[in-house]
Amino acid sequence: MPYRVCYDQLVGRATKHVGACQRPITPSFAREDRMYPERIRRALAGIVGEEWYLESPEDRMAYSYDATPLHQVLPDGVVFPASTEEVQAILELASREGLKVVPRGSGTNLAAGTVPVEGGLVLVLTRMNRVLEIDTDNLTARVQPGVITAPFQAQVEALGLFYPPDPGSNMVSTLGGNVAMCAGGLRGLKYGVTRDYVLGLEAVLPSGEVIRTGGKAMKDVAGYDLTRLLVGSEGTLAVITEILLKLVPRPEAKRTLLALFPHLEDAARAVSETIAARIVPATLEFLDQGTARVVEEYAHAGLPTDVEAVLLIEQDGAPSAVDADIERIAELCRRAGASEVRVAATQEEASALLTARRSALAALARLRPTTILEDASVPRSRLAEMVQAIQEAARRHTVRICTFGHAGDGNLHPTCLTDARDTDEIARVEEAFAEIFAKALELGGTITGEHGVGAAKAGYLEARVGPGALALMKRLKEAFDPQGILNPGKIFAEGPRRRMTVSR
Repeated sequence: MPYRVCYDQLVGRATKHVGACQRPITPSFAREDRMYPERIRRALAGIVGEEWYLESPEDRMAYSYDATPLHQVLPDGVVFPASTEEVQAILELASREGLKVVPRGSGTNLAAGTVPVEGGLVLVLTRMNRVLEIDTDNLTARVQPGVITAPFQAQVEALGLFYPPDPGSNMVSTLGGNVAMCAGGLRGLKYGVTRDYVLGLEAVLPSGEVIRTGGKAMKDVAGYDLTRLLVGSEGTLAVITEILLKLVPRPEAKRTLLALFPHLEDAARAVSETIAARIVPATLEFLDQGTARVVEEYAHAGLPTDVEAVLLIEQDGAPSAVDADIERIAELCRRAGASEVRVAATQEEASALLTARRSALAALARLRPTTILEDASVPRSRLAEMVQAIQEAARRHTVRICTFGHAGDGNLHPTCLTDARDTDEIARVEEAFAEIFAKALELGGTITGEHGVGAAKAGYLEARVGPGALALMKRLKEAFDPQGILNPGKIFAEGPRRRMTVSR
């Protein structure tokens, strides 16, 4: 039964993009600048080497934020371990001294998941960047957390294998960061998300103890599934130091289709009818009219600017099956009301279309000083209602929001173009997003499909999961991290705040 959501007193300047800090919604430092005592600084430098412990104001500023707008807090220090043993030593020191530790990869997080909101030590895992093994017999790969996603995908594809998770930041994001946040991406409809490809982990607990979960056996029901628990735990339970990934055979062929719809409802119907026809595309992406216009100005990919909705659809698999699916999808789109359907004639044309979709955020970010990319998911059948609700919220609060996302799995990215210096406009942005999240829950959806909770959405979590589940999550956090040193201020909102309440 869908949630019935009340969001009285939810909106305001200090609700969503403040997280645990409860600071004004401006990109400022929320705490007095401080550094560690000399004995701790010497100990950290002794673990990783002098050049891999940073404490200058400039270096610490570089790690005071991630890709989330309006969040920036100076850490007390930044450390770059090169091995599991060094991570162990750092966490043992942190446990003894009560130091806060924020694990971090490339910093592409969009929920303030790697912002040091309570200061502390930023633990950057990018030096641990080796592919340790690709096992072609068992179709697995063993990697360190700092491996970048896209080069790893290219490496396994050269062997005829495939790693499907495909976050939009794949050229930059690390596999460890993807695992920590359970990243999704463009291929989520057919292939699932990161958790579906993690077979096992090596992780260091806050105490410094190393645990290993899972393995290459495809069936294993021995005890609690700690692997699944750690995937998506956002660095709050343990620091991941090694990942065992599942690979699949590389698809033999793929084709791409572009469908244009004068009416939003018709595009949503085409999505539903495609799935109802038992066709599951590899990619089924959506751009609203505002996004399509901006992307075309930026990428010159031949996107139309006079329709309400654009669908970008890719299918992969055996050549004959791909051809049959694409023909059937084209027919379904026309029947649903598409004014035009184009099938890419070459791989270059197909790549240009998908690149245009991937460039949506970059294209939109050119228009205003601050770009807030959000993340809400609803059942596929409620997609048109959700897009309309986003548009209505933007009109009601006089803000500009463009929407794109993964139509096939109902995961939308309403993106607000604003200016953090305009406090009145930012307040309206907050009000608009409060209504958007409330509507997503009302439609049976969720506050985040792939970005995570982090600090940015901590105040909304209870509305999504309920007080009982939230209390259980907090007890799990305490069991793993009794001192509360790992990634504090994330997932759980502490202290008084305006929030959504849920009744069933």
